[in-house]
Amino acid sequence: MEIALKHYPKLKIKGLLPRDAWVWLPPQYHQDKNQRFPVIYMHDGQNLFYPERSFTNVTWGVAETITKLSQWGFIRPAIVVGIDNTANRKGDYLPTQPFDTPEGKAHIARLKQAAVEEYKRYNWVADQYLQLLGEMIKPRIDQDFRTSPKLGDTIVIGSSMGGLISLYALIKLPDIFGAAGCFSTHWPILGDFLIPYLKNNLPAAGKHRLYFDLGTQGLDERYPPFQQVVDDLMQEKGYVRGLNWLTRFAPGADHHERAWRSRFHVAVRFLLGTHTT
Repeated sequence: MEIALKHYPKLKIKGLLPRDAWVWLPPQYHQDKNQRFPVIYMHDGQNLFYPERSFTNVTWGVAETITKLSQWGFIRPAIVVGIDNTANRKGDYLPTQPFDTPEGKAHIARLKQAAVEEYKRYNWVADQYLQLLGEMIKPRIDQDFRTSPKLGDTIVIGSSMGGLISLYALIKLPDIFGAAGCFSTHWPILGDFLIPYLKNNLPAAGKHRLYFDLGTQGLDERYPPFQQVVDDLMQEKGYVRGLNWLTRFAPGADHHERAWRSRFHVAVRFLLGTHTT
């Protein structure tokens, strides 16, 4: 399948390294000039479309999956915006607000002491990254393409640290992002600050949809206890499994693009299924 992308080079705001964004349009975009389309914003854009650009030489198969599922009538066709990561990926994607308490700041200080060289390499700028998405990239996409204005038609998806920043985007920008897909979410990095933060900040059920998944091998082996407490909290917040929230386990799956590629169809069928219109 030939994949054509529109390229937005060197996007930048103060505090962030410049990065490229790539836009893929579904085949239906060129067939009906009056149709408007949902948009999926995805992190780690290098890993989405071309194997030669991917960190692991394996892509998520995003274009192929959306093309097939939409042509078969299982999902609505969607525009995909891939935002490249940078050398500051960890600093861009680690939510900062959970640590914005005296206890959280003390915790970060201890981490920095324990891993001085690693923490020197990063700037902790997740809020600026969300500003880039919400104030620069999304308005540009809405201006240049026929996007749907519905809240539920603006979706953010990522894996590992990208899963964290996807959830953070929905929490911090709930009037922009109506749905989030969080693959193999790297919960352990938030530690004891995870649940108090989500209890106080995750929107109650009503306007948003959330998809989580995880495997059982590699880094994913550490995630089930965290995911269970998140799932319990989802129910406390009024979310209903299978309706506006879904958590899927993938026994034997590793922390890798090939695993996320194999589950991408599950997420988009839940978030973009024709039953959700």
